[in-house]
Amino acid sequence: MASHVTVIDTSARRAVVKTTPGKYLSDVLQEACTRLGLNASQYGLKNNNKPIDLSRNIRLSGLSSGAKLELIQLSRSPSVVSVALQLPESEALGVQNGRLTDKFPSTTTLWLVLRKFETDGAGASRNLTARSLPKIEAGISGGGRLFYETPILQIVGRELSSFPDLQKTLGQLGFNSGNVMIRLSFRSTELPLEEAMSQIDQYFKALEGQETRGADAGSAGETSLSNPSRSPKPDEGQPHQSPPQTQTDVPSPQSPPSHASQASDSIVTGPMQRPISVFAPPSSTTPLAARQQHNDADYEPTVDHAKHHQTRLAASTRNKRLPTDAEIDAAESSQATKLSAVRDVEIKIRFPDQSSVVSHFSSIDTVSTLYEFAEGVMERDNEPFWLKYSGPNGEMKTIERSKGGERLIGGLGMMGRVLVNFGWDEKASLEARGPGPVLKEAYREKAREIEINDFKAVDIPETAAGGRASGEKGKEKEGGKDRKGGVPKWLKLPGKK
Repeated sequence: MASHVTVIDTSARRAVVKTTPGKYLSDVLQEACTRLGLNASQYGLKNNNKPIDLSRNIRLSGLSSGAKLELIQLSRSPSVVSVALQLPESEALGVQNGRLTDKFPSTTTLWLVLRKFETDGAGASRNLTARSLPKIEAGISGGGRLFYETPILQIVGRELSSFPDLQKTLGQLGFNSGNVMIRLSFRSTELPLEEAMSQIDQYFKALEGQETRGADAGSAGETSLSNPSRSPKPDEGQPHQSPPQTQTDVPSPQSPPSHASQASDSIVTGPMQRPISVFAPPSSTTPLAARQQHNDADYEPTVDHAKHHQTRLAASTRNKRLPTDAEIDAAESSQATKLSAVRDVEIKIRFPDQSSVVSHFSSIDTVSTLYEFAEGVMERDNEPFWLKYSGPNGEMKTIERSKGGERLIGGLGMMGRVLVNFGWDEKASLEARGPGPVLKEAYREKAREIEINDFKAVDIPETAAGGRASGEKGKEKEGGKDRKGGVPKWLKLPGKK
């Protein structure tokens, strides 16, 4: 039986997790990702190139002591899980086989599963999350005080009853696909009902308002969930957002008259009264390049390709002289002169949901300006995030927020059009790093699809491919004679003609 396992991530970092026979593999994944600084909801485990069922414990997993488990990246899109809820006898009246079934995304919490089952499509309502039981204390007359009756969930021999346990998602318990059976029961507690309601608001108020849309979307053809009277209001639990700025269409004077109305509709006023263009995420999960027809012959290497490749390999093996200090200073001076002539730069920020915002920044704009601009278009502007871009040499660089006074053009060397990638920091909440939209609703309404021109393929004649080869061959001739195999002039001995 495994007393410990070693979890290895893609960068060969290791995390040794001590285990017991009853410890579940989902808890092993959570503990390993916490040590490695990763989000456990985005990873799975495999052993000997086979995925591991995270819903099992160590005893049933068949792992040996000291087994090495590899972290694998899961799909960012939540999968569908079929959930069957076995009701107790007190709630099973009128329900076929005493069991309710529905489909949920793997990112749905257990609490939200119970709330969804409280109201079914037939209109019947049942109380599963706010039950109470009166208790009469000795020597006190009256109806007694109401104490909270907590729901108990039995999932594959695992009992979940506390509020933190009910806040776990199906994916965190190892159920990313397939079917799962949940047995429901209730247990009386010593917690008064009013205190239990305050704790419920503390744990689940914000969670219900943000994930109800995801749970309703995952149900197959079922009606949407109508919240009971005790559920929090939609406005509660959401982070306070300042009202979006008034958006006005800005005409583009440089556009032709025939496209003036199109340019006016695509440009809106963003944060800091800056004209921006908002692009919506792609409507298809398949990249556009994969849907284009192509000619297989275009990818077959020719003789010219092979010769060019051999030439590059030979050039890479030659020793090259390192530049001197004077040459390095001259190159830096030339780069500084080139950057000083740049007046503005077009920056496109791409967000995790594949939406993007494009705007122009001048030579006086700094790193702080770029971060404030990104926060102005975000719906969760209080969550930490980072920005990265491709440097002059092609390497990815992080735009550090601590260097807020550094210029975008003069300091970071941005020129022309620059793509900046947006990512959530490790300290951001799980709700922010979820699959939901990133931009504010006011900008999402103004978003438009990215227009890609369809260029037709052009057939290149075979004679054009051989033009360069014949030209190079002609250079080898001098005075109408082929010099191939001749003796060079510098090798001739004195007195020889």
